[in-house]
Amino acid sequence: MKSKGRYGQLIRWLFSLVDVVLLNICYIAACLIANVHTSFFSKTTWLLLNAVFVVVIYFFSNIHERRVVYADKVLLQAIKAVALHAAIFIVLLTFLELDTVSWRVILLFYALFFTALSIWWIGSRKLIKWYRAKGFNYKQIVIIGGGTVGIRLMEELQSDRGYGYKIVGFFDNNAKNRTVPHYKGSIDMVEDFVRDNAVDEMYCAIPDDDRATVARLIRIADNNAVDFYYVPQFGRTVTRQFELTNIGNVPMLAVHPYPLSGGVNRLIKRGFDFVVSSIALLLSPLVVIPVGIGIKLSSPGPIIFKQRRTGYRGREFTCYKFRTMRVNSDADTLQATKDDPRKTKFGNFLRRTNIDELPQFLNVWRGEMSIVGPRPHMVAQTELYSELIDKYMMRHTIKPGITGWAQVRGFRGQTEELWQMEKRVESDVWYAENWNFMLDLKIIFLTIRNMFRGEKNAY
Repeated sequence: MKSKGRYGQLIRWLFSLVDVVLLNICYIAACLIANVHTSFFSKTTWLLLNAVFVVVIYFFSNIHERRVVYADKVLLQAIKAVALHAAIFIVLLTFLELDTVSWRVILLFYALFFTALSIWWIGSRKLIKWYRAKGFNYKQIVIIGGGTVGIRLMEELQSDRGYGYKIVGFFDNNAKNRTVPHYKGSIDMVEDFVRDNAVDEMYCAIPDDDRATVARLIRIADNNAVDFYYVPQFGRTVTRQFELTNIGNVPMLAVHPYPLSGGVNRLIKRGFDFVVSSIALLLSPLVVIPVGIGIKLSSPGPIIFKQRRTGYRGREFTCYKFRTMRVNSDADTLQATKDDPRKTKFGNFLRRTNIDELPQFLNVWRGEMSIVGPRPHMVAQTELYSELIDKYMMRHTIKPGITGWAQVRGFRGQTEELWQMEKRVESDVWYAENWNFMLDLKIIFLTIRNMFRGEKNAY
């Protein structure tokens, strides 16, 4: 077997060393900014600061090793890492009765450290993804099993070269899969291939009722020092996250509840919505007055367009928008198209910049919507697509939003074909299953960026 090893551990520890350097730079900066030089020269405090960070590295250094993780999850990890360090460090300072460092320095240090660590972790992930996209630090993998789950796994691993996965073999007994990229033969050929090639990981996506084959593949992986992963078949129909647990010696997978089913998360999201929407409404005259004049000059009719839409748990509510079309009888049933003759020129501008959605801050303030969430559809659309698309109504398990994960991923605008709405629903369901506050901030940032860049599907 060919030798393996593409510097994965070296990168992990090199990046962790940078974490330590940042820790010390931020501590020195906090002391200098606060003009408390005695704190800096306290060797005991300095040693304690670094010793505690060893514990943080133990729990969080895998952030530099994980290949598929999004920026919002990186920020959450940074918050947890800094919080853990602060908790241990402050407890030890109190227990050891060390008063050589002031609270002013401590607060300033953690503010600087969180900022620096977040920027570094996100930046380093961008750097390592660029490095892997160039063909370095990759993992050579084989996939066994060409069913729905196996093909979906292949597509996911190939969706971003920056993940650093290189598929070198695909094995399946079904003759129909011979045209699949990287196909090398039947499952019986896996052992020879793994022995003769530098394979890092094996992904088994065959049904678990074929226990003898799964056991044989595990033995092949063990004998060739290859990491083995079993891909459960319920991934064909279930997309929610699971947690491995056990009762005694019996392993099991527990379904994670939706993040927003927890009271604390709902409170955080609602609190953010209320504060931001309140500020937006106080500042709204700055936008409403000039936009209102533009709408009145473009065509006769009201400034605000009202429409019944489907909201949380399927309840209908009145959604507000700036009017972008001439008054027409099809407004509640006919979706806007790219060259829709009902739109005004000024309305086109409002749609391209998303300004037409700003009145929905009133819906957010009233609790009918959230700033981030699945876009609310017309009642007629809900009645149609709930019959055609599986899991469509799952997007209503959370409040609809002014912007959402589907919109920033490009799934917005006219849905001429069913697959376009299916992709939108898929993104909405993923958001409901993976919500966290940092994800909301990311979506808001991407929405604002797209407003300035312009979007081809914004019509």
